[in-house]
Amino acid sequence: MNADSRDIRLTEAVALRTAGRREEARDLLVALADHHPDDAEIAYQTAWAHDVLGLEADAVPYYERALAAGPDSLGAEDRGGAFLGLGSTYRVLGRYEDAVATLRRGAEEFPEDGALRAFLAMALFNAGEAHDSVRTLLRLLVESSEDPSVQRYRSAIAYYAEDLHRVE
Repeated sequence: MNADSRDIRLTEAVALRTAGRREEARDLLVALADHHPDDAEIAYQTAWAHDVLGLEADAVPYYERALAAGPDSLGAEDRGGAFLGLGSTYRVLGRYEDAVATLRRGAEEFPEDGALRAFLAMALFNAGEAHDSVRTLLRLLVESSEDPSVQRYRSAIAYYAEDLHRVE
């Protein structure tokens, strides 16, 4: 299969998924992934197609393949989406430590991505790390909220986020 054919079929598969024809999209993407096992973009789209069908366990190897290809193999938006998708999928599957590790890597690579940090907070909570979970959420709140009352107490929230046991 040449590059033009690959691009046409990938575009078709994404259009099918977007149009709600998810099974057809998945079938086409699985075939593409079989033909292009080292293609991070196809792996990511294939993972996504499984995820939207509730086939989380089947999505995992495709997400892993997409991320293993390296930081230059996907555009920033798709790479961030792959971290979020894989981390969230691990969490849904009860693989909390894997979720935390994946989402932490994603949040480190994309520190401006609030969604990655929100999902990290959920995974931390599920992993029994409630303190780090709340700290992560409070930091995100301080950085992203436009609520005037949050902004008024921004310094105090940030201060206590670092040590929730502090009462001074």
